[in-house]
Amino acid sequence: MTADLLRDVLVALLVVCVAIGVLPALGGLYQYVLLPVHAWRNHLSRAAPYLPNVAVLIPAWNEGAVLTASVGRLMRLQYPPERLRVHVVDDASTDDTPEVVRALAERYPGRVVHLRREQGGQGKAHTLNHGIERVLADDWMQALLVTDADVIFRPDSLRRMTRHLADPRIGAVTAYIREGSERPGAVARFIGYEYVTAQACARRAQNVLGALACLAGGAQLHTRENLVALGGRIDTTTLAEDTVTTFLTQLEGRQVVFDGSAVVLAEEPDSVRALWKQRARWARGNAQITRRFRHLWFRPSRTHRLGSFGFGLIWFSTYALPFTLVLASVGLVGLHLVSPETATRLFGTLWWVGVAAYVYVTVTALLVDLDTARRSWFEALTFPGLGALALVVAAGFPEFWPVVVPGWFGLELSDAGREALLLLLYSWPALSMLMARVVRALEGRRWVGWLSRPLLYAVGYGPLLCAITLDAYAQERRGAAMVWDKTEKTGKVAA
Repeated sequence: MTADLLRDVLVALLVVCVAIGVLPALGGLYQYVLLPVHAWRNHLSRAAPYLPNVAVLIPAWNEGAVLTASVGRLMRLQYPPERLRVHVVDDASTDDTPEVVRALAERYPGRVVHLRREQGGQGKAHTLNHGIERVLADDWMQALLVTDADVIFRPDSLRRMTRHLADPRIGAVTAYIREGSERPGAVARFIGYEYVTAQACARRAQNVLGALACLAGGAQLHTRENLVALGGRIDTTTLAEDTVTTFLTQLEGRQVVFDGSAVVLAEEPDSVRALWKQRARWARGNAQITRRFRHLWFRPSRTHRLGSFGFGLIWFSTYALPFTLVLASVGLVGLHLVSPETATRLFGTLWWVGVAAYVYVTVTALLVDLDTARRSWFEALTFPGLGALALVVAAGFPEFWPVVVPGWFGLELSDAGREALLLLLYSWPALSMLMARVVRALEGRRWVGWLSRPLLYAVGYGPLLCAITLDAYAQERRGAAMVWDKTEKTGKVAA
């Protein structure tokens, strides 16, 4: 094989790496193309006023600080009081949770029930199963609402969810969980915007597809028939029990619906370390789901839409994103070293695609939830990172790369400097994930801890999530213990 042929083969392989790296962006963009279709293709035409007997299940371990507010709001829902009962499953709490729940039970006799587990620490799914067994034993319950101890339901949220159960084909409904801290910090504001993209937008698109990826763990409403068909228990073998339940419901031929107008508020982590712990658990759960349901992917079925090409594209766009970012960096850096002209042309094309997708997705997401837009507009703009945005602008407008860089004390940018900038530009997707670990390492450190927040904005929240996902996959591969770490709640939700 000649040297020229070897070079051509290498260039082709590197171009393939870059192309694979672009696929997740196309998958994400696909959801936003579907989003406007939700105005016509949704379940609202089949919904009707319907007020079944609802048993609310709240798993609680050391949640004394938040239960009074959340249960109090449930008691004041725009829902017939005689049709709503709240069961708090106390997972052997060691704080004042038992006393708080007993006080609530006295304040709302017959409407708040305290279920105590003497053996705790087995995880959320085990705690839920303890409560499900109790509520299924009573014929009174017609629908079960699973929520979290800190979640605050808006007055009309439950009846907006139950209206979908008027259609007997519906097995479960989920609501839009919005970050609701009264004074959110940087991480919480990023999460607020992320929830707009991952829930308010993505799940509307999944409604259009007819396949939902996950019932939100803090707001999932099941029919009694659906619970019975699932065996009356929640899966305990994974870290993503809510996703397993979502998949199994649809595999049995029952539909799952997202209602974006049913809004509930929740307190989310406001530190990188707490976020890392929470999202590593979620990412490991998704890895387990991908492996467990591997026979579904890209295999269409007449009974469900989970095997459709569109849903598979959306699922793997998220699942494989960290790997594809690394591939894109490897491809571009390799092309720059082997065939600089090819790298320049390819990146020029991708630049226009990337900028158009960024503008379209960001503007659309902000318009979908104006309340979050007012709180998190800057986090929306800086989601990919200020570093990435600066490099993209520099790449798209090379006229701003003059020989003498303005404001840099007249220093000349040599050919070596230009080469370094190009390599930084091409390697940034992978490099930013490495820097995300630095953000985590700096947080809370004496003297230098303050650097973590500006560095977070420079690196970007998106690369941070990718870094967490890679760490989670590494944990899963080495068989780390499956621990359900509870996110600490402080009761900061603005009710």
